[in-house]
Amino acid sequence: MGALLALASAFCYGIVDFAGGLLSRRVPHTTVTFLGQVGGLLLAVAAALVLPADAVAASDLMWGALSGIGSATAMRHLNRGLSHGAMSVVVPVSAVTGVALSVLCGVLVLGDRPGPLAWAGIAVTGPALWWVSGGGARMGEGARDGLLASAGVAVQYVALGQADPVSGLWPVAAGRVAAVLVLLPGALRRPRPPRPPARQSLQALAVGAGAALGLVLYLLAAQRHLLAVAVVLASLYPALPVVLGLAVLDEHVSRRQASGLLGAALATVLLTVG
Repeated sequence: MGALLALASAFCYGIVDFAGGLLSRRVPHTTVTFLGQVGGLLLAVAAALVLPADAVAASDLMWGALSGIGSATAMRHLNRGLSHGAMSVVVPVSAVTGVALSVLCGVLVLGDRPGPLAWAGIAVTGPALWWVSGGGARMGEGARDGLLASAGVAVQYVALGQADPVSGLWPVAAGRVAAVLVLLPGALRRPRPPRPPARQSLQALAVGAGAALGLVLYLLAAQRHLLAVAVVLASLYPALPVVLGLAVLDEHVSRRQASGLLGAALATVLLTVG
């Protein structure tokens, strides 16, 4: 069950990154990021109310807030990279380092002990995501934003995984509050851009709500699985924007990227079984 929840989280993030990347090319990425966190806050609070918690400790909310700071950092750099960089580069690069940092933290600090098949899946994931990104053939400013986003991804996943399961979904809601507060000064400090049409504002809110749903699914997966395995499965999301880019945007997928997609599929099987 935990593996399926993590894969569902990856699916949500893949859709969100594709939609958010397209929107960031039409609307200032700062607007997409801020409104996205507001949309995520609305969904997270609603979900936390629907699924009440047994008990919520201050430490759970603090872990959630730290996760939200990571989310804000990740989305700020990810949307900035997607606004001018290739989607098939920025998204996978953000995941590669994020996966590595999260897994290392889970194994070295938190005491996770994946089985042999899970270790094989973890070993396959890094190269697979790197190949999906083109193997560094087109590294540029967008890829640098992807690397900066990866640090936020790692903080987001590891911190949220520390919240006690009895706290329900309130750590996710606390994280959205923290993300909004972190992004608010920057949004107020910048010269106000032209207000986007209502339709695009609603799209940004929906993108953020989708990201929050992905995080909710990840939290439920982390409560049922080893953190290292849940992180790796949830981080397979870059394959989806590449596939959508091929199908919808008529982007070209190289042999190396195709090999990466096959590797991601193999990693999914190994991690699910292991």
